[in-house]
Amino acid sequence: MLIEPLPDSVDALHVLFKQLRDQHATALEKIQALTEQNDKLWHLVKRLQNAQFGRRSEQLDRDQMQLALQGLDTAVAKQEAENEKNEAANNPAKSATGKKRRNNRGALPAHLPRVHVTIEPESTTCPCCNGQMHLIGDETSERLHSRIQHEVIVTHRPKYGCRDCEGAVVQAPAPERLIKNGIPTEGMVASVVVDKFAWHKPLYRQAQTMALQGLPIDRSTLADWVGTAAAELTPVYERLKELLLASTKIVVDESA
Repeated sequence: MLIEPLPDSVDALHVLFKQLRDQHATALEKIQALTEQNDKLWHLVKRLQNAQFGRRSEQLDRDQMQLALQGLDTAVAKQEAENEKNEAANNPAKSATGKKRRNNRGALPAHLPRVHVTIEPESTTCPCCNGQMHLIGDETSERLHSRIQHEVIVTHRPKYGCRDCEGAVVQAPAPERLIKNGIPTEGMVASVVVDKFAWHKPLYRQAQTMALQGLPIDRSTLADWVGTAAAELTPVYERLKELLLASTKIVVDESA
């Protein structure tokens, strides 16, 4: 490995020192985060080992086993989502198509109601001759969304072409998704997260409920969604933690 010579200027050395100090601080934060995640994973592994090889009094029942597995899947999915975000920031072109996830890619059930959303281009005027363009095609995608009842949001993106200019085509860009190339909307992911943490409904039970509605979405896929949401919400958590710890007094209710 070639080592670049140090600059001769004192100011340049100060700049280099500051860059190295910032990189060192970032590396320490990553090491701490990975250490905490490693401790959690080892704890889960220990629980699974006790479930399989421990004394009968230490063994987990089926529901507890499912909880341990979903915690492991969620932790792994969160780390994968954070790595994907970092890769997207460093190399946008490479990550434009999105990571291949463990998604159920089958067709969504036909009995679910469809909400059609059409995203039109900002202008349908031909960029070449300023003539009015006509519809030449349409791209359709379906994502799973949840409110009171599961429904499918069908997004249409019409394509417009110019009769006079053969190569001129305009189309509205596809909206950003929390999970690239995935079927859930942001509302669907939020619903899963709220059910898991606010209403204490484990992911395997949510998967069972969906199966009753003809949606064969397995627990590992739901864990992947929760992990992605956790990666997105981490900055909010860190900021709230910073504000709380900056207070002179913290009042908590431990009666629950």
